[in-house]
Amino acid sequence: MLREWLVKKLDVLARPTENPAIQALPSAWAGHGPRCLRAPSYLSLVAAGLLVFAAPALTLAEPINFKLTRSAAAKNANCLLDAAGHVEVQSIGPAELMEMTVKGLPPNTEFDVFVIQLPNAPFGLSWYQGDIETDGDGVGHAFFVGRFSIETFIVAPGSGPAPRVHNAPIADATTNPATAPVHTYHVGVWFNSPADAVAAGCPATVTPFNGDHSAGIQALSTRKFADDQGPLRQLVP
Repeated sequence: MLREWLVKKLDVLARPTENPAIQALPSAWAGHGPRCLRAPSYLSLVAAGLLVFAAPALTLAEPINFKLTRSAAAKNANCLLDAAGHVEVQSIGPAELMEMTVKGLPPNTEFDVFVIQLPNAPFGLSWYQGDIETDGDGVGHAFFVGRFSIETFIVAPGSGPAPRVHNAPIADATTNPATAPVHTYHVGVWFNSPADAVAAGCPATVTPFNGDHSAGIQALSTRKFADDQGPLRQLVP
């Protein structure tokens, strides 16, 4: 679905005389439309060179699709019994576009999305992508733009000073550890708040997986994939 919709949108943008206004989202998404990357953002992405195309035709590599399952923490706590998710990643040239849909989560609740080294604790090196919020039915839908492919990695050739912006509940490090390139092929979704986790019958554990390091437990992950075979490895741009 993402591929066909993206091609249609970019083909319209490629011909301005036929683009007085961006078309509405597909009707299948009515009520569950993405909070990220709405219509004006497409123009911004094109202007920034993130979406590369040539009118009238756009050629894209085949996307990858994979499932998110209830995290090990949620499974062990016997909570979020119906939680599940689906992810589609499409190459758009110099970057990738990730479409995420989640369901079976608490309604009207915010979650935080990370690309991670390991699907389960201790998670390894992790990179904050953004937020996804559920609607009244416990369904959430969002887009993220970044490097989500076999080329996804974190590297620190040496150690150096880092700013301490947050001191509590989990303080920022003031230096980074040096590391050779480490690939991060897994995806995880965390409760933005331990209170929301408790309300859903999950533990009150505080984790660093949100913008101010006060998140709850992991809700969804790609734990069905082996540690060194995370699904983002499947996409070769």
